[in-house]
Amino acid sequence: MLEQAVRDYIAALIGAPPKDDALWIEALTHGSTGERRTYERLEFLGDRVLGLSIAEWLHATSQDAEGRLSQRLNALVSRATCADIAREIDLGRHIRLGKQARDDGGHDSDNILGDVIEALIGACFLERGWEAARGMVRTLWSGAMEGKAGKRKHPKSALQEWAAGNKRRMPEYRLIERAGPDHALRFTVEVTVHGVGAVQATATSKQDAETRAAEEFMEKYA
Repeated sequence: MLEQAVRDYIAALIGAPPKDDALWIEALTHGSTGERRTYERLEFLGDRVLGLSIAEWLHATSQDAEGRLSQRLNALVSRATCADIAREIDLGRHIRLGKQARDDGGHDSDNILGDVIEALIGACFLERGWEAARGMVRTLWSGAMEGKAGKRKHPKSALQEWAAGNKRRMPEYRLIERAGPDHALRFTVEVTVHGVGAVQATATSKQDAETRAAEEFMEKYA
C-alpha cells in the first residue's frame, strides 16, 4: 500500500490519484531492496514512451532537419537530463532503496534517478494510457525543451573540430578509474590532445565523463 505522502506525490505528477498501488511501488523500488518486482521493466517501457513523446514534440514544434532533431532528442532523453528533472521534482526522497544503496548516496545517483523517472512514465502509460503519459512528459520536460539542451554542438564534436582546425592530433580518451558499487558507479576519464594538454573529469557513466572532460578541455585550452 502506498503511503499517503507518496500517493499525493504521484497524483501531482500524473494529474489523477493512482489506482494500482503495486504498479507505482514497483516503479519506485530499486533492486537493492531485495524485492522481486523492481523498476527495471517499467524503466524499459518508460524509456520508449519518453523517446516517442519527445520525438513527436520536436517534430511538431521545430522545422529543423533530421540531424538537428536527433541531436536535440538525444540531449533531452539523456541520463543527465532525466536525472536533472528528477531532482527538480525531488524524486530521490521517494525511491525505495536498500540500506547499502542509501548509504552510498543512491537517492542522488544520476543512473537511479534517471531510471526511476522513466519507470514512472512507464507506469503512467500502463495505468492511464498514451495521452496521459505524453502529458506527463510535456509537463516535466517543458523547461528542458525551452532551454539549450541539444541546441549547441556536443562538446566531443566541438573538441574534435577544434583539434582539426588547429592542425592537432585527434583527442584521445582514456579511462583512469572506475569506482563505487554498481548502483553508484563513478568513472574518471582523461582526454589528451598531443602538444596541448590533458584534462580529467568524473561522472556516473563513461560517456558523460568523456563529455565533461571535452567540455572542460575546451574551456581551458580553446
